Amino acid sequence: MISTKFNETTLTVGDTVRVHTNVTEGTKTRVQIFEGIIIRFSGRGENQTFIVRRISTGGAGVERTWPVNSRTLVKIEVKKSARRVRRSKLYYLRNLTGKLATTV
Repeated sequence: MISTKFNETTLTVGDTVRVHTNVTEGTKTRVQIFEGIIIRFSGRGENQTFIVRRISTGGAGVERTWPVNSRTLVKIEVKKSARRVRRSKLYYLRNLTGKLATTV
């Protein structure tokens, strides 16, 4: 399995995570939470990124990409760790619907 560390938290492909990011709107800043499954890590060192996918309202899939070393990342909580992941890229989740698309 592909994994990386973020502030003493080990992240692996297939984990269900909550990503807390700083969002600036005009002069105000707030923390926005994005919850989903990590489907990919790519790059090495300073250039490493990861993609988190979730199913939004209406059944549409939403994916967001963040650099691991981004200043906007506040923290990453692992809600559920992956059990049976045997692939490094979980692109097959894009073709699934319902509960199958959210469990790994």
